[in-house]
Amino acid sequence: MATTIVRVSNKAELHDFIRFNYELYKDNPCSVPDLYEDMVKTFSRDKNPAFEFCEADYFLAYQGEKLVGRVAAIINHKANKRWDQQTVRFGWIDFVDDLEVSRALIDTVAQWGKKRGMNRMEGPLGFTDMDAEGMLVEGYDQLGTMATIYNHPYYVEHMKCLRMEKAMDWIELKLMVPTETPKEYVRISEIVKAKYHLHVRKLKNVKEVKRTGIGYKMFDLINEAYAPLFGYSEMSKGQIDQYINEYLPILDLNMVTLVEDENNNLVGVGISMASMSTTLQKAHGKLFPFGWVHFLKSLYLKRPRIVDLLLVAVKPEYQNKGVNALLFTDLIPVYIKYGFEWAETNPELEINDKVQSQWKYLDHQIHKRRRCYAKNI
Repeated sequence: MATTIVRVSNKAELHDFIRFNYELYKDNPCSVPDLYEDMVKTFSRDKNPAFEFCEADYFLAYQGEKLVGRVAAIINHKANKRWDQQTVRFGWIDFVDDLEVSRALIDTVAQWGKKRGMNRMEGPLGFTDMDAEGMLVEGYDQLGTMATIYNHPYYVEHMKCLRMEKAMDWIELKLMVPTETPKEYVRISEIVKAKYHLHVRKLKNVKEVKRTGIGYKMFDLINEAYAPLFGYSEMSKGQIDQYINEYLPILDLNMVTLVEDENNNLVGVGISMASMSTTLQKAHGKLFPFGWVHFLKSLYLKRPRIVDLLLVAVKPEYQNKGVNALLFTDLIPVYIKYGFEWAETNPELEINDKVQSQWKYLDHQIHKRRRCYAKNI
């Protein structure tokens, strides 16, 4: 059956765009649905600060009246300038196992990009690195996370047929929470504290974050630390405001650790939270009308057994000097106290040896791999 592509132009179509992923994967025990309310903000030009430097359109694929696929076409002008390229991104791509559908979606993004002067396409990527990125190529039997993409194995075969090539891989690690803090972390942290005059700082409440401006310092540090990473574009003030106002308040600040120098300048940050994967599954990807009950239970009553390591960042001049040991020496006792069994890393670039070396004192395994595909258009 012929495939028809429709550009999303109203709220009903945006609803279908967001929920297509849920409908495609609702019976899959490893897939974690997007939170609907967050996705509405992400795709809304008046609510997502990334539209200060991005442009985008969203497309639905139909066969007859049946919805069979979706894709977002995105140009991040800040990233293109930073990396001196003319690239259109494809993101939030999902499709049934029909090559005609995936081809129509990819071709639509290519043509959309070419009309705007682009000569290359990459994806899956979001507006920025704060969005989910990378197509799953290994680990289909592993539970996903709220910050990553899950997809069927046939997606990879479609990318091969469409002559998409590997641009970059990310890996994800499963880290077993030890019964006590590894002595190597303790030893290194004591040396680093003495040598560089560093100390750990804990945040008391969100009021402190806003009153002292430490929230901005945290994200400024993340911008600085992540600047060399593949495709990264600096977070704007609007984005940082959104993260501070909407996401920091839901964190358990016991699982947020800062490292400062003797002048109280921030040199390291570690942000983690209890996994919301099974919570999102139980809530069917929605807060309302009753999904919020599952979130409250997970956040305050019965914690999951998994902790997600959301962000770890160290100031460039302090990297490879053991600052990470201070973060883990502070956080691991919290994980033990809370009863977490294992931790899930966010995707790490396979070429980022600095990040991967920090896990060597923990029982760990690589259990997922995801890929950014690219081709010239």
